[in-house]
Order: sequence, then C-alpha cells, then structure tokens
Amino acid sequence: MNALESLKQPVTRSREFLEESWAELKKVHWPSRKEVQGATLVVVIGVVIVALYLGLVDFVLSWLVRHALG
Repeated sequence: MNALESLKQPVTRSREFLEESWAELKKVHWPSRKEVQGATLVVVIGVVIVALYLGLVDFVLSWLVRHALG
C-alpha cells in the first residue's frame, strides 16, 4: 500500500459508512406526531405513578422510623 492509497482508505471507508447509514435510515419507521404524543403521555403518566408510589413509601418509612426512635 503506497502513501496515496493509505490516504484514500479513510475517505473511502467513511463514504461507505455514510452510504450504508443513509440506506438504513430509509428503512426506519418514523412515528407520526400522534404516535409520539401518545407514547409521551404514557411515559409521563408512568413517571407520575412511580413518583407518587415512591413518595408514599418514603413518607411511611420515615414516619415509622421517626416513631420507632422517638
């Protein structure tokens, strides 16, 4: 491999990578705005439920420890 080939190799490999990446991106199913909003709503509701549960557990455990030590 001469010096010119060694300089072309990263450029060629980078070009191939970008072409393959673009081909894969064309295969992706991009969600619609409505699908994204629905999924976001599910995540927000799930986070609120878990936060309320953990807050309640923390409150009960801290109350029990406070009364056990106090």
